[in-house]
Amino acid sequence: TTACVNAAIPFLEEAGYEVLVFPATGTGGRTMESLIESGMVAGVLDVTTTEWADELVGGVLSAGSKRLESAGKAAVPAIVVPGCLDMVNFGERDSVSSEFSDRNLYVHNPQVTLMRTSPSECHELGPVIAEKLSAYTAPVSVLIPQKAISVISAVGQPFHDPKADEALFESLTGALRDDIPVKWLDREINDVEFAEACAKALLKNITLAASL
Repeated sequence: TTACVNAAIPFLEEAGYEVLVFPATGTGGRTMESLIESGMVAGVLDVTTTEWADELVGGVLSAGSKRLESAGKAAVPAIVVPGCLDMVNFGERDSVSSEFSDRNLYVHNPQVTLMRTSPSECHELGPVIAEKLSAYTAPVSVLIPQKAISVISAVGQPFHDPKADEALFESLTGALRDDIPVKWLDREINDVEFAEACAKALLKNITLAASL
């Protein structure tokens, strides 16, 4: 999702905001949550929520069960995207548990092996994300890139799995609080148009929060 984040930054900077970027590496997610809770953040563009896949399935980059809670507690406006929930992170290939030996595994590099989340795991992930967001008091919106939630979930890529994506999208949106806006875009997550939509939606929510 790096290209999406990088493309969104200029739109936010042009609006006068300083943008801090956190990697979705477990530690990165926890650090971001701490900063949000401190009250120093005007808005959150949470593009890469993959750490929840690791928390649910047992990957190595979990940020803990409180991931996605701070914006709600601090009443910070936010945009949330199911970015990279198609993957669970492990270390080198030999470190992957034998229980996952029949799964779709992708060796990203010698130190990182990714596992495609299954339709059943995606069905579990959706309500978890929805429960966190439904507790938000400041404006929050969900943006869904229908064509791909990561580089490798696009058509022709190793993690392309429409059934798993559908399970994720339906379980997430179906469990959300009714008044939380959901915007569906016929784009891949790293398309510039999707990044622009995310940035503009965040700016809208920040403005809306200021008027409340």
